[in-house]
Amino acid sequence: MIYPNFIKENDTIGITAPSDGVSKKEKLYRLDSAIKKIKERGFKVKETSNVRTSIKGRSSSSKEQSKQLEDLFLDDNVKAIICSNGGDFLLEMLPYLDFSKVANNPKWLQGYSDPTGLLYTITTNLDIATIYGDNFTNFGMNPWHQSLENNLEILKGNDIEQMSFDKYEKKYQEFKIGDEPYQLTGKVCWENLKGENKIEITGRMIGGCIDVLTELFGTRFDKTKEFIEKYKDDGIVWYFDNYGLTSEQLILTLWKFKDNGYFKYTKGIIFGRNIIESSCNDISFKEAILHSLGELNVPIIINADIGHVPPRMTIINGAITKVTSEKGKGKVKFYLK
Repeated sequence: MIYPNFIKENDTIGITAPSDGVSKKEKLYRLDSAIKKIKERGFKVKETSNVRTSIKGRSSSSKEQSKQLEDLFLDDNVKAIICSNGGDFLLEMLPYLDFSKVANNPKWLQGYSDPTGLLYTITTNLDIATIYGDNFTNFGMNPWHQSLENNLEILKGNDIEQMSFDKYEKKYQEFKIGDEPYQLTGKVCWENLKGENKIEITGRMIGGCIDVLTELFGTRFDKTKEFIEKYKDDGIVWYFDNYGLTSEQLILTLWKFKDNGYFKYTKGIIFGRNIIESSCNDISFKEAILHSLGELNVPIIINADIGHVPPRMTIINGAITKVTSEKGKGKVKFYLK
């Protein structure tokens, strides 16, 4: 596994929009606030021209998205790249991306939600670690949540152990100004799906937004089988972040993953908190996972601090991880092997 160089003071962080761009007034304020805060912490920022545009859910054409991302990888002054935000159509850019430019200039690439299409593909196709963490606009909150401080420390190469948080944002927040902090009203409680007192999992971590992965799998960019075969001696720790799949869709998606053999060599599976829980058959999120994965006989953790429901942990795709879940609390430690 290739781990890009970590960032240091005075380095330049690139921002680009390989999915949707930022156009609403409150989000633009949050973006400007994020740039200011990153600069206050000693870094420079380079923004591509598509970051502040949004046309029917796309920042720019797929070709232009690819070119602007490639330009950041080719710029020797840019040491890490963070996606501005998510969206719906990132996968459309993959056929236009020159992956050799990424492979020859490895840098940390970070984002969550729709950027899964890039992160997962780069890690499994090129053996380059990527980061499933906050999109750039999230750094615009005032004050920063500890999760953002952790994210920056990991980008700087500081070897920290992330602990589960105390509270989470139970209800999606509509911004009035743009720099609002999280509204933390829910109690964080990791759950061991089969009632285990304690779960400890060690293996090579991979995953992302499951809504994106189900569309990516089966395409020419899907190198999942090759990846898990290469790292079978480490074992695989899957993590999934569900945004919009109903319980029925989740069941069928996980059936497809099983049938394709993607859970071969799996040491454990972790699900983030569910942002939208819906079912036309009165099937809960927990029931859907138990029904689909209970027979795998591997430890499964749900409601972890991963993904769309903040605050979120910073996940290093491709790294060895040790995950512990006990009495509603969790911790995650990465090893760059």
